[in-house]
Amino acid sequence: MITPTVRSVETPHGEGRLHVRRAHRPIATLLLSHGAGGGVEARDLVALAAALPAQGISVLLLEQPWRVAGRRIATPPASLDAGLRAAAAAARSRTPLVVGGRSAGARSAARCASSLGAVGCLALSFPLHPPGRPEKSRADELAGAGVPVLVVQGERDPMGRPEEFPADLPDLDMAVVPAADHGLKVPARAPLSQDEAMEIVVESTLEWLVREVVGSR
Repeated sequence: MITPTVRSVETPHGEGRLHVRRAHRPIATLLLSHGAGGGVEARDLVALAAALPAQGISVLLLEQPWRVAGRRIATPPASLDAGLRAAAAAARSRTPLVVGGRSAGARSAARCASSLGAVGCLALSFPLHPPGRPEKSRADELAGAGVPVLVVQGERDPMGRPEEFPADLPDLDMAVVPAADHGLKVPARAPLSQDEAMEIVVESTLEWLVREVVGSR
């Protein structure tokens, strides 16, 4: 059992927090931030932090300053990027760094991945467009990541169903969680349980990390 630790991170927009679960013999470090509507207690972030350290992947969950301060509304995108950069500097990883997050955190990771020297980007529930506005695509953020990207998307995500993602995005892999919504929640009558949905998140992430990040070095 790997005991998590929590430490403060100073950012240009206030105090953030890093919730750290380090692998005993790490082969990679995964730095994830949360979305605009929740925190590090999101089910997919919790599942990854619980499962991956035993597989040699240290997991660091960034709690952005707006959330630490108790606010309900996220600060602008540039402040999320600043928080992620501060967290990456504080992590001081000696292993390959993969950045990621869910929803708004996934967008921030895609925008920052290349400049942070990351070797991959994990995009959980990437908000390809606002609900009901497919013409407002954010695919350019994924295209500009500059590193291999894994998108883990719910089958019925109103902010971007898997089939809506452009087929020509470079270095992008897609894992689909059947029947899941933007929070990767599945309904009671879905063909899989919520635990099985999280197993898809964990297993697809681990397989991609081993293949694209660890295996390529």
